[in-house]
Amino acid sequence: MNLSLEQLIDCGIDKTAAAQILARLRNEFADLSPVDCWQRLTQDVLTSNLPFALHRLLYQTIFADRDFAPAWIPSQTEIESANLTALMHELGINSYADLHQWSSQNRSQFWERMIQRLNIRFQKPYEQIANLAQIEHPEWFADARLNIAESCFQASENQIAIVFQSEEEEWRHIWTYGKLNTTSNQVANGLVNAGFKPGDPIAVALPMTAESVAIYLGIIKAGCVVVSIADSFAPAEIAARLRIAKAKAIFTQDEVLRGGKRLPLYAKVMEADAPRAIVLCRRECFLTMRPDDLNWAQFISRDGKFEAIAVSPSAPTNILFSSGTTGEPKAIAWTHTTPIKCAVDGHLHHDIHPGDGVAWSTNLGWMMGPWLIYATLINRATIALYDGAPTTRAYGQFIQAAGVTMLGTVPSLVNAWKTTNCMAGLDWSAIKTFSSTGECSNPDDMLYLMSLAGYKPIVEYCGGTEIGGGYITGTVIQPCIPATFTTPALGLDFVILDECDSPSSQGEAFIIPPSIGLSTELLNKDHHQVYFADIPTVPGMDVPLRRHGDRIERLSNGYYRAHGRSDDTMNLGGIKVSSAEIERVLTQPEAVAEVAAIAVAPADGGPCQLVIYAVVAPGVTLSAIDLKSLLQATLRQQLNPLFKIHDVVIVDALPRTASQKIMRRVMRDRYRLSHPVLDPSSPQTVSPSETLTPRP
Repeated sequence: MNLSLEQLIDCGIDKTAAAQILARLRNEFADLSPVDCWQRLTQDVLTSNLPFALHRLLYQTIFADRDFAPAWIPSQTEIESANLTALMHELGINSYADLHQWSSQNRSQFWERMIQRLNIRFQKPYEQIANLAQIEHPEWFADARLNIAESCFQASENQIAIVFQSEEEEWRHIWTYGKLNTTSNQVANGLVNAGFKPGDPIAVALPMTAESVAIYLGIIKAGCVVVSIADSFAPAEIAARLRIAKAKAIFTQDEVLRGGKRLPLYAKVMEADAPRAIVLCRRECFLTMRPDDLNWAQFISRDGKFEAIAVSPSAPTNILFSSGTTGEPKAIAWTHTTPIKCAVDGHLHHDIHPGDGVAWSTNLGWMMGPWLIYATLINRATIALYDGAPTTRAYGQFIQAAGVTMLGTVPSLVNAWKTTNCMAGLDWSAIKTFSSTGECSNPDDMLYLMSLAGYKPIVEYCGGTEIGGGYITGTVIQPCIPATFTTPALGLDFVILDECDSPSSQGEAFIIPPSIGLSTELLNKDHHQVYFADIPTVPGMDVPLRRHGDRIERLSNGYYRAHGRSDDTMNLGGIKVSSAEIERVLTQPEAVAEVAAIAVAPADGGPCQLVIYAVVAPGVTLSAIDLKSLLQATLRQQLNPLFKIHDVVIVDALPRTASQKIMRRVMRDRYRLSHPVLDPSSPQTVSPSETLTPRP
């Protein structure tokens, strides 16, 4: 290994330690293959206490001649203990490739097998696993009756269901499966006592706490429908979601604590003209509420027994919102079958076992909140919840103390950890698996994430609200190459089409339906038009393809890499939002005539950055810096404070087609040419060759 002492010292370690490491490299590792050398280093040398710069240097040096280098390879013991391997043994299948082929060619049999493995409970058994005659609207579990919440309580009553801690506390709260079951029954009885009926939409605008999990499951047990609303949204966005879903009530709380700041929530919900509210309080307070609203003590029933309402498998459980390109979010209905997709992905791809601890910094307003509930509880594991900012060391200390074994995250959060070095020195050795979703990953960030736990695999996971989970993912029985996917999800498949609608190694991903989890209904849009209309026909495929919108590349080694969205939707901090939604908000200031929102990925990969092209109103003089401040404040107040503007470019006019459609792809391409390296810490300037006529 051709390394010098100076290179190791430059990584931030002292001369003595550098000399010792260099001697070991030359004496113990010289004759090893690159893969064996790296495996030994991660086991015997590279600890989380050593600077990540050293990890990076050794990884890049060892694999200097390889384009796709595994940072983790499963041992035979790890392979044999995986849920995937157990399934293959049951089926008599010897390779993962054969397993995926079987699952995609025998979909009814695959899903029936998973129903049996997970012991999904039915109050009335199904006559037929699936009727797939209507690919866009398949019928799963004909004539059956169930309530999917019942399948969340198969662990023993004394087993831990939730470990919960707030950032303002030093102690952790423990909820057993028995306590969670009882509290969710009290919620269901409270809804019945308050006059709500099965099918009523009940909104939830709460942070992710033990109580919010009980509320979520209680609503479903009562046969009602959860309306998911993120607590970070501005009042206008809360109001829009309440209106679209026709919510009859809302669960919320007085305030949210983030980074030591107390942010009002009940007041924001009231500004949205919400229906009747049930309000939880973080602390003793004298909150002035509307006459018909109830506090938690007034609402919650003392009766801890409730018989879950059995319904059709196609009955809705949850209305979630995902961005489209028209400015109004799509209202997607999850049914009582969608959670099975969550649980299966958790079981097979994330390898969740009974007793595991599963953490994901998320919210019930996004699909990963409900996903976390179902993927964890149906697999009889423990949900680890931290009510506070996940960017702090306190969050990492909670992950350590809670004994988390599967930690989910988004790439921008990992980047924040790396930038601040806030997780240095923590003991995350209990972690068996990471997962990353919501944004495109950066290989360097993902290598850093693996280094925090002594090099454990990352399951890259990409899908969406309308899928109920992932369509492309990883496994724990295949080598992990940072920022890559290894496989289509089990039980479905996809095809990549280029701009000529021909199968290709790079282009737009189209899902090959059907599958449990795939949506069949939108409350406020035509489902067929959104997902199936005008889709090209591929020779040899006898089913219609389903539009999804991700740009995917199949690499030469058979793995995959994501390259963002092919439409006008973007992921910002793990939250999917459309250009149209952002543009609708940012044209509200009188100083702005027009804007176009684009997402531009850094040259070395990773999460997208939000860039705004703006045309100022006639007679207005604003610098790009001042306009950025104005637009950021507007975005924070009117849409979501989590969305950060990376750059603002002032132009005389936006590029448009002959039919006056904004040419966002042209802007993305030209911005990349002008800014080959996106560095959030440096001021952005526009190249003189920019043809969008930038203004000072």
